Amino acid sequence: MEFVLAGIDGAQALPRLGGMARPDGVAIVSERFWAFAGVDGTLREGAMPAPRRRLRNVPLLRGLVRLGLSLSPLFRRGGVAKPRERLLLATAVAAPLLFAFLPHRVSLIAGLSVTLALVLWLLRGRTLALHGAEHRAIAAAEERRLAETWRGAARPTRFAARCGTNFAALVFPVAVLLERVWPFGPTIYASAAVVLLSLALTMELWLAVESSTRRFARAFLLPGLGLQRITTREPRLEDTRVALRAVQSVLSRELST
Repeated sequence: MEFVLAGIDGAQALPRLGGMARPDGVAIVSERFWAFAGVDGTLREGAMPAPRRRLRNVPLLRGLVRLGLSLSPLFRRGGVAKPRERLLLATAVAAPLLFAFLPHRVSLIAGLSVTLALVLWLLRGRTLALHGAEHRAIAAAEERRLAETWRGAARPTRFAARCGTNFAALVFPVAVLLERVWPFGPTIYASAAVVLLSLALTMELWLAVESSTRRFARAFLLPGLGLQRITTREPRLEDTRVALRAVQSVLSRELST
């Protein structure tokens, strides 16, 4: 493995990677491929769905497409999550739409309860350490220190600017603000529109922050980076190697095509 990673370190260009930590392993994705390395030594691989080119340039819609694609390994058959987990996630996503018909205070409490329960479920078991390992493995790829990180000679940061935690820290205030100015009454359609528009607006903000070179733009990432001190833990070398196996799978396929 170290020899293969050293070869990847020498590549002239590597694609941008993303990832997702689970209690039983780490998923790593590029635009074209995904891989899930389990803590039990297993490895699952697949191809990412390709969006139509016209959708990549449509404001608001492009963000929703990108968000949906990033979650595809979690929801597709033969992917990262088991059938019961996919059903639970789908129920958690749909639940806030039904809360629109409840009194405001009840709706708020119910929404917060569902969100808290979902967060606790997602971060169960070894997820926190594997989340840190996911960030470390991706940082190692970006710094061309994959082989050193596999040996334990290098320990890149466990914090990441592109982490979904940063997105979550932005989407909640956007959703609250949008709900306050939304001119229509509470219906399931209006609730769905608020959710989708909040996600789309946050993705546009996130993409703008990622592409900006100005320091003040990075301030939008500070809440998420702060939350990562809670949602990640310092990974052990064995945790980092789980994430590195997924990174190696994705990048080896990228470089061979």
